[in-house]
Amino acid sequence: MFGVSTYCLHHEPLPAALERLASVTDCVEVMDEGLHYLENTEPLESYSYLYFIHAPSRGVNIASILEPIRQASVEVLTQTFSIAAEIGADVVIHPGYYAWRQERERAVEKFRQSLGELTAAADDLSVTFFVENMGNWEYFFLRSSEDLPLIDGIGLALDVGHAHLNGCLDAFLSHPAAHFHLHDNDGTEDSHDPVGTGSIDFVAVMDAVRRNNVIPIVEVDTLEGVTASIGALESIDAARAGE
Repeated sequence: MFGVSTYCLHHEPLPAALERLASVTDCVEVMDEGLHYLENTEPLESYSYLYFIHAPSRGVNIASILEPIRQASVEVLTQTFSIAAEIGADVVIHPGYYAWRQERERAVEKFRQSLGELTAAADDLSVTFFVENMGNWEYFFLRSSEDLPLIDGIGLALDVGHAHLNGCLDAFLSHPAAHFHLHDNDGTEDSHDPVGTGSIDFVAVMDAVRRNNVIPIVEVDTLEGVTASIGALESIDAARAGE
């Protein structure tokens, strides 16, 4: 089974997006931003999807050295955990960033502090969360596998498009991952293209998905691209099964 992110329908209200995805998948990751921002579980209760939630990331920085912003960011994510607990969803979060290279070590301390607080909140709510690797955005944590020790003990949400942009997809694929975001690009832009239209080796990606035994999420920017991607991924699986 392949899950689908509501990112492909982010220009439509969430209820409309969920209705359109019903014919495509039984597993949905809600991009908790913009028109799909969740104030409660009400929009989700009409469907029997297996849900994941991608927590808000715009304006959120759990590694901020500005303590009020760090605390507010943790609070926003904790609210997402509360909603996730009601529907039995796992949550994907972003790792945060630092504004100046000279602030990295202080930001590392804040990041670890936030992860500790979020782990405690998740434990209280019986929620599981994963930390996503970032694209080629300067000063963000978890752009390369060298930062994986920062999230020791917390699952990795491996975004294969982001890893490809940073030239380290193979390194990330060699590590255990608890969650996958699948989309393609040409190595220069985070374009969230359909699988097979960029330069990512999805045979290696699907080997890692099967090895980690998780449901991957197709995070492509159009619904047409999603269905094309699922077809391409199913072809890869069929070919591997026939070997």
